[in-house]
Amino acid sequence: MIFIRFIVLLLVIVGALNWGLQGAFDYDLVAYIAGGSTTSLARFIYILVGLAGIWAIGFFGCVCKEHNCCKNNDHQDN
Repeated sequence: MIFIRFIVLLLVIVGALNWGLQGAFDYDLVAYIAGGSTTSLARFIYILVGLAGIWAIGFFGCVCKEHNCCKNNDHQDN
């Protein structure tokens, strides 16, 4: 589960950086890497980022330590 959360967080960061670049400089990094915004690869990345965003909504429940999802083995207090 930690691996999935890592991938989700990574994809959300990629999406956030892409939107930041788009807003600030009108530059689409995903489209640049994938060879255009309408290529299959770009669409796949956009879909993955969107799904990661939906999955990350569940992270709000882990903001406080009293929530049940934070009492499992994914979070160790040292």
